[in-house]
Amino acid sequence: MSLVKFDRKPWGNLVTPDFFNSDDFFNGGSWLNKIEEPAMNVKENDDNFEVELAAPGYEKKDFNVSVENGCLNISAENSNSKEEDEDNYSRKEFSYTSFKKSLRLPESVSDDEIKAAYKDGVLKFKLAKKESAKKHEPKTVEIN
Repeated sequence: MSLVKFDRKPWGNLVTPDFFNSDDFFNGGSWLNKIEEPAMNVKENDDNFEVELAAPGYEKKDFNVSVENGCLNISAENSNSKEEDEDNYSRKEFSYTSFKKSLRLPESVSDDEIKAAYKDGVLKFKLAKKESAKKHEPKTVEIN
């Protein structure tokens, strides 16, 4: 009889090395609850703010956008499944992704003039400023 070292990951490279880390896997590790927030860019112009969210893999119907109590609330859910039945095996794959993000709007933004568009994996918003918050050309005051 000989002793053979047991390899905890007999499947080799089929799964990532930390997938079966006993501390994380069996104790409800952080990978179970990991929420990925999309990358975001914000740019201020004279008349508006432009917000871009990187959200590839979604469709327009997957998004829910609302404005409530001075916050722009953005959420999305997407799920896919694929099933194959062959002579000697069955395989079912599924995925689910989601995110939620809330942005506190500055008082200078007009809630009624928010526009959104989704194209090429980027969700874009134009947040129009209230007229009183827009930059205006200085006026010359005549002295009498």
